[in-house]
Amino acid sequence: MIDVRPQLLAGENIIWEGVPSRGLILRPIDVFLIPFSLVWGGFAMFWNNDVWKTDADLSFKLFGLPFLFIGFYVTVGRFLIDIAIRRKTSYYVTNRRIIIARTSNLKSLDIKRLPAVEWSERSDGSGTIRFGASEGFFSGANNFGIWQPSADTTPQFMRVPHVRSLYELIQRQSDS
Repeated sequence: MIDVRPQLLAGENIIWEGVPSRGLILRPIDVFLIPFSLVWGGFAMFWNNDVWKTDADLSFKLFGLPFLFIGFYVTVGRFLIDIAIRRKTSYYVTNRRIIIARTSNLKSLDIKRLPAVEWSERSDGSGTIRFGASEGFFSGANNFGIWQPSADTTPQFMRVPHVRSLYELIQRQSDS
């Protein structure tokens, strides 16, 4: 857990703290993303393997390398980076704010002025609370959230246990 106590405001108290689920997270969209990434990565791997065996010009050989790197990212790297980011993330609810802390980066939302709060619950009681409307499938160049959940630009408590009771706690704090 990242200690945010030095960043607390005067009179601010931590009511809840937690971390996102560790390990691999698969989402429903991965039903489409995984086959796409396997096709992309497989094609890039075979194309690069074949072109490097020929006498082709060096520029032609180098042309395929970015596609190979992208293929590695979408097939494997995105999961590894997401796991690494979530391992360095902590969540807090105080009497005044929602705080998402990642290593040296701190994002906070005034609990009295929260945007639309969406939550989803899984069968084991864990789930995600999003602070803001879900962005669309093609919602801009800066949103890698479709590929890597921890890079989503919408602030969220991702895969926390007992999400329903946490949602109710946040609602009580925002109403008081």
